[in-house]
Amino acid sequence: MFLSIFLFIAGIVILYFGAIWTVKGSSNIAIFLGIRPIIIGLTIVSIGTSLPELVVSVVAAINESKDIALGNIIGSNIANIGLVLALSAIIKPLKISASTIKKEIPIMIGVSVLLYVLAMDKNINQMDGIILFIGIVLFIIYCVFDAKHSHESGEGIAGDFESIGKKEYSISYELLITSAGLIGIVLGAKLMVDSAIFLARTLGLSELFIGMTIVAVGTSLPELATSMVAAYKGKMEISVGNVIGSNIFNICMVIGLVSIISPFTVDQLILNREFLIMLAFSILLLLLAKHKMTLTRTKGVLFFLGYGWFIWVTI
Repeated sequence: MFLSIFLFIAGIVILYFGAIWTVKGSSNIAIFLGIRPIIIGLTIVSIGTSLPELVVSVVAAINESKDIALGNIIGSNIANIGLVLALSAIIKPLKISASTIKKEIPIMIGVSVLLYVLAMDKNINQMDGIILFIGIVLFIIYCVFDAKHSHESGEGIAGDFESIGKKEYSISYELLITSAGLIGIVLGAKLMVDSAIFLARTLGLSELFIGMTIVAVGTSLPELATSMVAAYKGKMEISVGNVIGSNIFNICMVIGLVSIISPFTVDQLILNREFLIMLAFSILLLLLAKHKMTLTRTKGVLFFLGYGWFIWVTI
């Protein structure tokens, strides 16, 4: 069992650095190719921080551990608000723009409701996956269009990763870094899933619980690192936007692709409890964000306590 714990932790570490290297390398390649930083921030960085959830969920689905796959996404989305955003707000209160409150957070709530509706028949099939994937394509188009008509710059998003935008190395070096990152993500995901399955069976815990808690927190580490650093540097909008974007990508891109590859069933208990908790966290974020357009430390503590409650009811 101790070997499995070691392999699980090793998987998390490899997964984290794999995601960071992939985002850095691919973003610098985009810079070499002349792609604007705003586009990089809205696409490559957002997709890059969701790659751990994607690969872990695909590996779990292939291994017929679909509870881990679904639990990972639901758990990650709850952790992104109740843990990542909460800790960021505790570090420094987060000011939230009117645009985020009026547009991006409602979109996040909308895709959460869409997922719930699609899962009401207790199945997420290939057609559902196609619908969700079309949703992420439309969201990316919206982000790019909105960015072109906004005074907000996306350079800060990309700038969270120190090397982005700095042509310090050749494109071949960046390709090597990107490839190493992708290999790291796949290897880390494989180690995490295999060891998580073994630990769940050894400790008598359900794969769903492992997926929604330990695996979900592990795959949320890139978001946690990005948001906390952004909050510490005073880049409030990046910290909030990172979480909202990740949650949208997790539902539309990750669940969309996983269900296209391997459709899965949804347990009634998950539908009645975990799905609704995920939706409740999203709605609570909107309500608290509207109040003075700030997530204070008190609100951060409230979310953190809420996340602790979620863990307790999931056990």
